[in-house]
Parts: sequence; structure tokens; C-alpha cells
Amino acid sequence: MMDHAPPDSASSGEDDRPDLSGPEPAAAFGALFDRHANHLHRYLANRAGAAADDLLSETFLAALQSRATYDPSRATARAWLFGIATNMLRKSARLGARQQLAVRAAEGLPERVESHEGRVAEKVDAQTRTQQLAVAIERLEERDRDVLLLSSWAQLDSAEVAEALGIPVGTVRSRLHRVRRQLRVEAPKVGE
Repeated sequence: MMDHAPPDSASSGEDDRPDLSGPEPAAAFGALFDRHANHLHRYLANRAGAAADDLLSETFLAALQSRATYDPSRATARAWLFGIATNMLRKSARLGARQQLAVRAAEGLPERVESHEGRVAEKVDAQTRTQQLAVAIERLEERDRDVLLLSSWAQLDSAEVAEALGIPVGTVRSRLHRVRRQLRVEAPKVGE
């Protein structure tokens, strides 16, 4: 089931721009892990399922290895870590991602119809809509899919998505607008 808990208000901002350049990064990375691991894990689990644990570990390992490239004046640690996590996801493209996305999304849908037949029909309709959406998301260009999922699943704002992906904020906003319009066309509700 997808978890869309809002990010911790202390997760972003000026207090999330640590100096990671020191010779002993353990304390700084321990604090980063404590602060961001749960939210990163939810994002990774929504995108990669059971591989989230490994991807989270790989994300922090990559962050540790590339800490010299982190520039606190350019991005918060949160945005930097989500950028690394997104790159880890790109590197570990999974077979059957469409089906996993459809199953996870369908499991989280509430049942609103009282009769058994109605519940079955509603579930089938929901699965069909979810599959249409999953196919439409899968067809997106990787850069558009990353912007959409960082925004919707990781709940990064446009500035944080821009920081995470190293692109201008205006590009993030225009991609989100275009992707949402495209998804409305490609994955309409069943029965409309």
C-alpha cells in the first residue's frame, strides 16, 4: 500500500544543508539517515517494491562515496538524497514494474459498494484504471516519469525536484503540467 505521509517539516530548509566534507562523515551521515531514511524508503518502495531496502542502502553508500560533490549552497540534503535514489532506481529497472504498480495501487483502493457483485465489478474497474495508469506512466520518458514520481510519491516540491534532478524549476513545472495532461488523455477513467 502506498504511503503518502507528508514530509517532516524539519526535513527541508536551511537546517538540512550539512557540511559533509569532513574526514569523519559517520556522525553527519548517521543524522542524515535518521532524518531521511523513512521517507526515502517509502519513495523507493512505491517505485521498486521489495528492492527498496537494497536501494536505500545503495543510495546512502553512493551518497557517502560522492559526499565531496555535495554542495549545500545548491541543494538541501533531502533533495540531494532523492536525486541519488532516483539515479539508483534508473540503474535497477525492474521487469514487471507495471504489474507491481497496478497491484500496489489496487490494494489501497477502498470498497464502496455493498453487494458482492458490485464490489467485484468495482475492483475490476479499479484494476483496469490502475493498469491503464501504470501503462501510461511506464510509457513516459524517464525524465518525465522521475519528475512525476518525485513530486507525487516523494512529495518533493518543484524546487526540491529541480535540485534533485539538477534542472531548472521552470522545467519541473512544465514537465509536470505536460505529464499530467498526457496521463489524463492516456489513462481515462473506465466507463467515461
